[in-house]
Amino acid sequence: MRKIIIDCDPGIDDALALMLALSSPELDVLGITTVSGNVPAQMGADNALKVLRHMNRLDVPVYCGAEVPLKRDYVDAKDTHGEDGLGETNYPKVDGVSWSNGAVDFIIETLQKETGVSIIAIGPMTNIALALQKCPEAFQRLEEFVSMGGNFKSYGNCSPVAEYNYWCDPDAANYVYQNLGTMIHMVGLDVTRKIVFTPTIADFCQRIHPSNGTFAKQITHFYNEFHWKYERIIGCVINDPLAIAYFMDRELCSGIYAYTMVVTDGVCIGQTVVDSMNFWKKEKNSYVLTKVNQIDFMKLFLKRVFQAKESDLDIIFNAG
Repeated sequence: MRKIIIDCDPGIDDALALMLALSSPELDVLGITTVSGNVPAQMGADNALKVLRHMNRLDVPVYCGAEVPLKRDYVDAKDTHGEDGLGETNYPKVDGVSWSNGAVDFIIETLQKETGVSIIAIGPMTNIALALQKCPEAFQRLEEFVSMGGNFKSYGNCSPVAEYNYWCDPDAANYVYQNLGTMIHMVGLDVTRKIVFTPTIADFCQRIHPSNGTFAKQITHFYNEFHWKYERIIGCVINDPLAIAYFMDRELCSGIYAYTMVVTDGVCIGQTVVDSMNFWKKEKNSYVLTKVNQIDFMKLFLKRVFQAKESDLDIIFNAG
């Protein structure tokens, strides 16, 4: 089992990513940390507990982190994820178990005391930047770092050029890219845009696994409406689960090594600048994903979260 911390901002696709991680026996989720992004950090912590309750995994600790970005004003994404962050499903709060404050300290202390810990960051990187600023030596023990964020050749999803997680806190994202010292695996819009959870797949999931399928269908209904209104997509793009899946199976994606920075001000704030042609002659700090096998991803996702069988997958993907 590989030890991971999931830093997130739940968020509909974050919830699906947590479901995937918790359904994967090769992952040991040491803790979940939340940051203000799709929703404020405290609401995200509440939502993480709701997912854990549904998955019967309330043994996993949740830590609430940064409420605001490092420098810029905080702008949430409730227009995309609903006022409650889970598609306006308004699930009740979890009783008997609560989250704790101190996400930054949890990240540092876990890296210090555990060996072989990786971080999968699927929200803005405020918590990561704060932890790196506070105790950079702890990150010398970091095994791997995967970030869902950014975009290389794809257009943005909150501006013409920027992906939301990096746009929400560009200063944190750029600080991590310039100072982490570990190769950042950038799972950006170039690959995540190809991962679409369609109504047909949602119905299929509900049939083969009524509990998880109903949960997924309920939280993604609002998301579907958003994607149709703004992008004319039937279904919804589920960005974050790909970061979890890629961490488990590197064969799902391929990319390029490059030096990357994040623009921190001006009209292009949040833009990921990937020096793919090595103009700047700087040390490569990222592996930027450019291609994904979306069918293999979806098969993995359906097998783990909804316990799909190969015969089921033959039906949904016409592979029989």
